Amino acid sequence: MKDFIKYTMATIVGLLLFSIIMTVITIISIAGMAASEGMTSPIKKESILKINLNTSMQERADEMPFDIAALSGNEESPIALDEAITALEKAATNKNIIGVYLEGGSLSATPAMAEELRHALVRFKESGKWIIAYGDGYSKNAYYLSSLADKVMLNPIGTLDWSGLASEPIFYKGLLEKVGVKMQVFKVGTYKSAVEPFINTSMSEANREQVTSFLSSIWNNMLKDVAKSRNMTPEQLNGLADSMTALSDPTLSVKSGLVDTLCYISDVKRILKEKAGLNEDDALCFTTLKDVAHAETLGDKVSDEVAVYYAYGDIVENTGGMSFSTEHQIVGKKVVKDLQRLRQNDKVKAVVLRVNSGGGSAYASEQIWKEVTLLKEKKPVVVSMGGMAASGGYYISCAANKIIAEASTLTGSIGIFGMIPDASELLTQKVGLSFDVVKTNALSDIGAMGRPFNETESAMLQSHVNQGYELFTGRVADGRQMKQDDVKAIAEGRVWTGEQAVAIGLVDKLGDLDDAIKAAAETAGIEKYTIGRYPDSEPWFADLLSKQKSSYLEEEMRATLGEYYTAFNLLRSLRQQAPVQARIPFDPNIR
Repeated sequence: MKDFIKYTMATIVGLLLFSIIMTVITIISIAGMAASEGMTSPIKKESILKINLNTSMQERADEMPFDIAALSGNEESPIALDEAITALEKAATNKNIIGVYLEGGSLSATPAMAEELRHALVRFKESGKWIIAYGDGYSKNAYYLSSLADKVMLNPIGTLDWSGLASEPIFYKGLLEKVGVKMQVFKVGTYKSAVEPFINTSMSEANREQVTSFLSSIWNNMLKDVAKSRNMTPEQLNGLADSMTALSDPTLSVKSGLVDTLCYISDVKRILKEKAGLNEDDALCFTTLKDVAHAETLGDKVSDEVAVYYAYGDIVENTGGMSFSTEHQIVGKKVVKDLQRLRQNDKVKAVVLRVNSGGGSAYASEQIWKEVTLLKEKKPVVVSMGGMAASGGYYISCAANKIIAEASTLTGSIGIFGMIPDASELLTQKVGLSFDVVKTNALSDIGAMGRPFNETESAMLQSHVNQGYELFTGRVADGRQMKQDDVKAIAEGRVWTGEQAVAIGLVDKLGDLDDAIKAAAETAGIEKYTIGRYPDSEPWFADLLSKQKSSYLEEEMRATLGEYYTAFNLLRSLRQQAPVQARIPFDPNIR
């Protein structure tokens, strides 16, 4: 028995030592890859910047110093908007980069993010360098970007989807009824439709009105941009959208002017080689957005800085919970601390708050709003709105000196709601639980699981939401220098595009992040400056394993549930959300 215990313990110790050694070797290997990935390598001569549009877009590059997707052999890594814009700016002046090759596909991105990337491509093209696009197929977003190319090519049996825009919200009321759950809703705003998926089975007339309005605004801007690039009229393009181009003979895409020619990938390579001055047997030299963005740029050292602070994702009070989602969040407490540091940093002369959020916790939004007002007292603050800056996203923006948005940005949605599930039917009738209570005061058991809110409790909660709406509209009135009644007239929870928001005074001008940085520098009175990006990334090794695990779980759920993943994610996170929300409709679901 003693020998058995001795050998068993020796085996366990050996396994532990082996695990420790392998862990150290793995960390050293990954660190080596990270170091080599982070090294700045010169761009080779006659390089072509290749941008794969068969992917998705995200606001910022991942914090990892190396590309996990690339290491796994996946070439369809998400396009990080900040990285793409930086890369295209550098590529325009880098003598070793001769042009851009856009590879079509199905690009998942908000209309405003696609619009901002298009602006960056236009600026690149204005440098005198060429852009060529080819695709086996083009989604609407991919074609919107590719249409500005000098030459647009499509596979002879490929597809081009140019069928207009649609919003298809999913409603969960029937699902909730099946399991015995009802939503107790308290809101202010005729157009505040974030609660509708949980209490309706279709859009309200007010919601249908606002969705029709902002979809038309976005589509008209897409028509205008593509018409200019393809030397067509918006009316021609609108007619083609009604003809279901994705199911038409590809030759009709050439005849109509949507594309220049039909060809195979071998023909594209030949054309690119001609552009690069290469022989038929020579190899093309492609470079990536990441490589170009990280390429060293020599210049004079400047002490003054314009800080760009990225605030994107749902607005929450704290991190934590049981969620396995890897979606980025705007964590109120962290953002407040970060903005305090920027306020105290004398090197930072102005701050651009880059907002891409549909909102979230009203409490956290108020805390961030306060910190923005304190920051503005010491240095200029300019907001750059991305895909969305609505509801809580607008709340944290409204105190800035200036607000700049894309024409297709979804913004406004100035309204408040509370939504608390009542699972009493599920628990008492379906599961068979019984509840009793002893209490010292009339409202001691408010929110009890075994019953819905009573009339008194409901009235108090509605009053609390009303107070939040008064506070929100008051903050907007102060920030935009408007009368509160005038704010309420355009509030009511209504969603506007950036283009519409300029006309009603919620946004100062249309433009992208680059325009916001220039406006911040001008307001601060500085001509030469560096651009700082915040918040700083956490050490890559701090949460490597947890990120891999959560990412794996999320990807498995996405693959299993497909288009229903968003609905599932919302339902499972309801109990973790703040009861009072300043939020746009959960998922505009524009496609």
